[in-house]
Amino acid sequence: MNKNRLHEVIFEADTPLGKLFDVILLWAIMLSVGVVMLESVPEINEKHGETLRYLEYGFTALFTVEYVLRLIAVKIKSKYVFSFYGIVDLLSILPTFVEILLPGVGSIRVVRIFRLLRVFRVLKLVGFLKEATALRTALWAARRKLMVFLAAVLVLVTILGTMVYLVEDAAAGFTSIPRSIYWAIVTVTTVGYGDIAPVTVTGQTIASIIMLIGYAIIAVPTGIIGAEIITSSNTNTQSCSSCNANEHTDIAKYCNQCGEVL
Repeated sequence: MNKNRLHEVIFEADTPLGKLFDVILLWAIMLSVGVVMLESVPEINEKHGETLRYLEYGFTALFTVEYVLRLIAVKIKSKYVFSFYGIVDLLSILPTFVEILLPGVGSIRVVRIFRLLRVFRVLKLVGFLKEATALRTALWAARRKLMVFLAAVLVLVTILGTMVYLVEDAAAGFTSIPRSIYWAIVTVTTVGYGDIAPVTVTGQTIASIIMLIGYAIIAVPTGIIGAEIITSSNTNTQSCSSCNANEHTDIAKYCNQCGEVL
């Protein structure tokens, strides 16, 4: 199998072999994450720890082969290695190798952290879904609008939190401006923990205003992202074999990043 064919099978999902490859990996990812979760249950790990460990080695071998094949398939290997999915793919195999290379130190917390990093395999699921790619594209396209929106919300909760701090006292829980801003954030997001609450009429009035504002602003990011999803819904699974870019329209014949023929 030549590199172009290998790239088509591994990075794209519009061929029978490509779909089969994705389905196998999807099941492997979900099962491997399940193994990690079962290992964290003391009773199960005590009885079936050895079996789970061998299963983990098998999944690591599979993902290692996948990682090597992806490196072989791309022309500019650094584009894949340092991409989001390349880093996730590396994180999915690195913890097991660290554990194998450092035997007898399983009780050290840093090794345990590396073991838990295997859960990052769940992020590999995102790379196989066209809908997830469209959502990621929409979020990236709307990033400036979302940043402006979040900045406006931050200014709002800072002002309102400070106002509540001025009218309430420490007995009600508003001991500082940061704590009052925390309360404003909890309120404007409609979470409402109830750990602190205003007791004066003025404070409760401000709280009512914040609650109403909260319901109004919830729809803003939804609308921004929804509009971007509509404009990006015509992308496909075509991936460039040179630079690994994958946001291309259905009618695209050349990569929109490097000009490579798709």
